[in-house]
Amino acid sequence: MGHTATGQAGSGGLTATEHRLANGLRVVLSEDHLTPVAAVCLWYDVGSRHEVEGRTGLAHLFEHLMFQGSAQVKGNGHFELVQGAGGSLNGTTSFERTNYFETMPTHQLELALWLEADRMGSLLAALDDESMENQRDVVKNERRQRYDNVPYGTAFEKLTALAYPEGHPYHHTPIGSMADLDAATLEDARAFFRTYYAPNNAVLSVVGDIDPEETLAWIEKYFGSIPSHDGKQPPRDGTLPDTIGSQLREEVVEEVPARALMAAYRLPHDGTRECDAADLALTVLGGGESSRLHNRLVRRDQTAVAAGFGLLRLAGAPSLGWLDVKTSGGVEVPRIEAAVDEELARFAAEGPTPEEMERAQAQLEREWLDRLGTVAGRADELCRYAVLFGDPQLALTAVQRVLDVTAEEVQAVAKARLHPDNRAVLVYEPVTADENDDTEGADQ
Repeated sequence: MGHTATGQAGSGGLTATEHRLANGLRVVLSEDHLTPVAAVCLWYDVGSRHEVEGRTGLAHLFEHLMFQGSAQVKGNGHFELVQGAGGSLNGTTSFERTNYFETMPTHQLELALWLEADRMGSLLAALDDESMENQRDVVKNERRQRYDNVPYGTAFEKLTALAYPEGHPYHHTPIGSMADLDAATLEDARAFFRTYYAPNNAVLSVVGDIDPEETLAWIEKYFGSIPSHDGKQPPRDGTLPDTIGSQLREEVVEEVPARALMAAYRLPHDGTRECDAADLALTVLGGGESSRLHNRLVRRDQTAVAAGFGLLRLAGAPSLGWLDVKTSGGVEVPRIEAAVDEELARFAAEGPTPEEMERAQAQLEREWLDRLGTVAGRADELCRYAVLFGDPQLALTAVQRVLDVTAEEVQAVAKARLHPDNRAVLVYEPVTADENDDTEGADQ
């Protein structure tokens, strides 16, 4: 095992060491003896962008299957062992990765490492039709609860499909479609595991009150014998032009409490200085109650009850600037949209004020330090930068990169990207009483 240790300037004294096992598993360790806890985070380089047409949702389905038992841990045993030891755990799936994480009392760190290694090395031994059907139903129910049966629940899926064209690897969201979830077979799941759940396709970070030598010895003991796998194909190219070129629109008539204007703007890739500039622009425009859009729409005009503008950072495709405005009373969407465009045009023409830059940079700095200040947050960020950008040390200098961005750069990205020809728009209109009557009549 080789390793590097770096104390980065601007990292607040945080350090991380990197190691690699013979089977390709990358390991990142960061000591923090402030509290007697340790976080284990494991990122696999697989997400919905790796899926093929007709088999969407496999990455997310497999996240659930990883909690369904392995060779040595049956059924719900992973949850029971971690929680019984005083720890917490979960897993998530995104376009670009799948991650698993535990936060444990320090003296239970070895248990968390053994559990992660056992399912990485032996999940296939426990994967059968019963567990497949069980978790397929769980995922379908999650889709109903989070997407299909809640107000505005379809917005993310619809806007993503508009912003990324048909055939693009980010055109579909990680939740997958009901039809594809039904179509997934046990052999699909087994092939997915064999291809992506290999040590040479993963990064393991351990952060907290640890002894690095002892931790590395445990990692070698439990992960070292798991064989690598070379069958993975790179994800399809997510490259797109900088701007959409024309406004795309869709109107949705549903049972929602208020009209809504939502939009996705195509923005620079994560990991670039331009993306940090875009983050600052959206923070000035829509990041909280001091933002321009909140002041204009909620406070001054009183045409909206909420107005936010945030950034979905993506490394393998253009990031998305996410606008979300809920209207007040009977206000029509065109009035809201005109005000939004007026504010964006003014910002592009004038840029942020010095006060706005200072406030936005302080806000993003605080958010970054909040993440890096917890063992779980730092473990996740170290994995993110290792998987997506090849260098976990970048996590420790992210704050300084945000503080280095100039007002001119923020104005430039706003002028180039935040205009009507570079957005996908979703308008929600509530179902009227007449439409409700028609629906009820049709069901009788």
